[in-house]
Amino acid sequence: MTKDEIAEAYRAYIACLNSQDWERLHEHVAGEVTYNGAAIGLSGYREMLVEDFQAIPDLSFNIGILVCDPPVIASRLIFDCTPKDMLFGLPVNGKRVRFEENVFYQFQRGKIASVWSIIDKAAVAAQL
Repeated sequence: MTKDEIAEAYRAYIACLNSQDWERLHEHVAGEVTYNGAAIGLSGYREMLVEDFQAIPDLSFNIGILVCDPPVIASRLIFDCTPKDMLFGLPVNGKRVRFEENVFYQFQRGKIASVWSIIDKAAVAAQL
C-alpha cells in the first residue's frame, strides 16, 4: 500500500469505529489481528471496541496526528468524552475527560493486522 492508500484505509477504519458499524469491521481489520502483542482475533477486537462504546456512550475517535511509513501507520487519537463509571480503573462517574492515545497499526493485505496502543491514563487521573 502507498502512503495515500494506507491513510485512506485508516480514515475509513476510524469512520467505521465512529459509526459503530461492527458488521463491516472485517473490511478493515484482519481475522487474526493482534493487540499489544496478544492474538485476540477479529471477534476479540470487536468485543473490546463494543465494550468501550458501552462504557463511554459519547466515544468518538478523532485523529490528531497521522504518520505513514507503509506498512505501518502511527496515529495520535484525541478523546473528549463522558465515561459512565470507571475508566482505566479510575472512578470517572460521568465526568467529562480528555485524553490521548498513541497507537501504531501494521497493515497486511490492506487490513490492520497488528495494533500497539498506549493510552495516557495519567491525563484522566489528573482531571479527577
